[in-house]
Amino acid sequence: MKKAFALMSILGLLAFTNLNGLMAQEATAPVEAPAAEQVDDQTTDSAAPAEAVEAEEAETVAAAPAEKDTFHQVLKKKFIEGGAGWMTPVLLCLILGLALVIERILYLNMSSTNVTKLLNGIEDNVKNGNYEGAKELCRNTRGPVASIFYQGLDRIDTGLENVEKSITSYGGVQMARLEANMTWIAMFIALAPSFGFLGTTIGMVAAFDAIEAAGDISPTVVAGGMKVALLTTIFGLIVAIILQIFYNYLLTKIESLVSDMEEGSISFMDILVKYHK
Repeated sequence: MKKAFALMSILGLLAFTNLNGLMAQEATAPVEAPAAEQVDDQTTDSAAPAEAVEAEEAETVAAAPAEKDTFHQVLKKKFIEGGAGWMTPVLLCLILGLALVIERILYLNMSSTNVTKLLNGIEDNVKNGNYEGAKELCRNTRGPVASIFYQGLDRIDTGLENVEKSITSYGGVQMARLEANMTWIAMFIALAPSFGFLGTTIGMVAAFDAIEAAGDISPTVVAGGMKVALLTTIFGLIVAIILQIFYNYLLTKIESLVSDMEEGSISFMDILVKYHK
């Protein structure tokens, strides 16, 4: 009996202990769950601003316009890529050609003369027999037309035939002065693309040498030589086009001055024939 009572006491004690353990687990479970939820919420809350910042930075980078190189920077970059050895002669052709063009433009603009006004002044002086006044007027007037008229007036005492010869001869001298340096400009127009084509040939040879050394025809191997070839040709043609435009302008200006010289010379001789005694 005592053994049965002791056994029942032990079983009751074990059952009570297990019940207390289950109740303790049920009491602690709700506490741990909110803690876990709080940690998850904190992690989510901290991750959300970070994601928002990253999204804003991405939008800012996407919205910011990409900086483009200026024309000067692109030109400088392509000049370097073309190779200084072949681009420098092309650049020298441009610089020297433009220097001569500027000199010719200044000279030709200063050579322009109001021929009608000059002829009217000469006619007024010659009509009154004041040849010295007519010569002084020519000396004070710039341009080849006035110089030609002065040479004619300076020989008025030798006869109209000699006056006409002197006008013709001195007109050829003035025409040569108007056309000075034009041959040099034409030479630079021819040299610039020639240097470009020479760079093209050298670049092609370099490209084939690279292909031979690599033993493979790939864009990477050929690109370097082809770039040099194309850039030198492009720059050479651009220089030639620029100088050609100015060259044609100068030719037009010279033709205009020569036309004024010829027409003015005819009118000048008519005045001398009309009033010279």
